Amino acid sequence: MNAINPLASNTPAQAAQRRIARVVQSISTIEGGGFPVRRPFPIQGFSHFDPFLLIDHLGPVQWPAGGPIGAPDHPHRGFETVTYVLAGENEHRDSFGNADVLRPGDVQWMTAGGGVIHSEMPTERFHREGGNQEGFQIWVNLPAVDKMMTPRYQTLRASDIPQATTADGRVHVRVIAGESLGKAARIDTRVPIQMLHFTIQPGGELLQSVPAEQSGLLYVFKGKATIGSDQREVGEGQAALLGSGDSVKIGVSADESGPAEILLLSGKPLHEPVARYGPFVMNTREEIEQAFRDYQSGRFGLIPPRT
Repeated sequence: MNAINPLASNTPAQAAQRRIARVVQSISTIEGGGFPVRRPFPIQGFSHFDPFLLIDHLGPVQWPAGGPIGAPDHPHRGFETVTYVLAGENEHRDSFGNADVLRPGDVQWMTAGGGVIHSEMPTERFHREGGNQEGFQIWVNLPAVDKMMTPRYQTLRASDIPQATTADGRVHVRVIAGESLGKAARIDTRVPIQMLHFTIQPGGELLQSVPAEQSGLLYVFKGKATIGSDQREVGEGQAALLGSGDSVKIGVSADESGPAEILLLSGKPLHEPVARYGPFVMNTREEIEQAFRDYQSGRFGLIPPRT
């Protein structure tokens, strides 16, 4: 499987509004302890979109009382996981002793670095009562120089995420990373990245900056949107991979019956070898084998019991 890099030939002189280079249909699969996700990549023939390694869209799923499940203890090394909760409650615990609860609108940006074991499980209350669950987990690759760094967490509460709305009220954005509509994010990323959540009402439209040196995509997870200089229609569960340029036009036809929800991701490609197996992403096969040895020998530590 190969990565896709539509910016390979991009230069500043070619900067312009971006077109869609490819539309990818997400697949439905099961992850963690058995929860349903939609995944535009990695899939057969499309391993990653440099610097992004994975997009999992969890749900939406309506759990009965006692039904919610999550991802029990598992390791990571060599990349970052971004958890964005839209509905439900998740408890995160790790081998460095961190524990936190994420509620709707919260974001956790975890840099796994040299190695961490963590779990992502429904809270006791959410498991007991059930309810609607939806969210994202996104994997962002780390450059070789950072792959063995000390793990770190950045948590953004819903109230801490900058938001903005266009003058006509038809476009709303939550700025998780990067900039949009005059608002800048409060997250620190290891490589230049944008992560923007747009809600666009019928008839709404904006031109969003996507730096020319970054690869970019938009994942539509509700409704339909028109994307790119050619205003191509992209539907729910599809990811639009962008070609070269420095901005992208995003809108929703006035004829649509409801809004579109769109996640925009862009980042500067690393252009480094990718070796991956399960929860480890390194640059060589030998580094992957070392990660397994380190994990099996207990060097990642253990998640401490609840006190």
